[in-house]
Amino acid sequence: MGRPAIRWRFLRHRLVLGGGLVLLVLGLLSLSAPLGETLLGLDGDQVNLLQRLQEPSAHHWLGTDELGRDVLLRLLYGGRVSLLVGLVGAVVAAIIGTGIGLLAGYLGGRWDTLLMRITDGVIALPLLPLLIVLAAVDLQKLGLPANLIQAETVSLYRIIIIVALFGWTQVARLVRGATLSVRERDFILAARSIGAGPLRIMAVHILPNVTSPIIIATSLSVGHIILLESVLSFLGLGIQPPLPSWGNMLSHAQEMLWSAPWLAIYPGALIFITVMACNFLGDGLQDALDPRSQSSG
Repeated sequence: MGRPAIRWRFLRHRLVLGGGLVLLVLGLLSLSAPLGETLLGLDGDQVNLLQRLQEPSAHHWLGTDELGRDVLLRLLYGGRVSLLVGLVGAVVAAIIGTGIGLLAGYLGGRWDTLLMRITDGVIALPLLPLLIVLAAVDLQKLGLPANLIQAETVSLYRIIIIVALFGWTQVARLVRGATLSVRERDFILAARSIGAGPLRIMAVHILPNVTSPIIIATSLSVGHIILLESVLSFLGLGIQPPLPSWGNMLSHAQEMLWSAPWLAIYPGALIFITVMACNFLGDGLQDALDPRSQSSG
């Protein structure tokens, strides 16, 4: 399929274009959080108990939280964390899954059987309870340095590692299936005949021909990972304060749902919008990159 055909199939989805635009706007707004502090003359981390739980006003566009911090700035900084977890976690999981899928599909035989049984075992695990248990593990008992454990970003790295370690299975199975169909083509046989090794064949000849399922699965998993991070943060096991995320902002708002409902509405709405936008974008990529797709958008 040529590039114009792919572009046309993608652009004919209005919801997909809307989803991509929403993600772009959210990303740009999150990156502009320091600029927002300058323009508003506020500090997103500054506590002011005299201004706690204020309703939206000209000075605080979205009101203040239970500690008197500006909600808009907290949402922007929280968007940085939530989007980073979703994007980085999805990319790392895709890298792991791509490697396993390539090895299983190209080597075949016992390697294929072993790697796919490992994949089936990971799929069979109850994901959310497992993530809850791993997120609650005391890092001090793992022998990690104290300065690393006490860092503000340690919870961020922990969540990314956890979701990446258990989120690669879909990519692995898709890549394996695509590799099985590509490895018997004439250009692969030609590469073998001139002495190309397995690693070179997988990296140079097979990987470029199986990128479509990788891109599709990765784009769809971004929203799923953001949702998992939000659930863990809501339970108090995800991103830890003072580092904000949409999930822990929602968790802190549950006790003030009736007195200050906006504290729950804003992060909840952003999580919902982001996940839906990721799903729309993934559906559009699937229709554009897969000629067999019959999605109407």
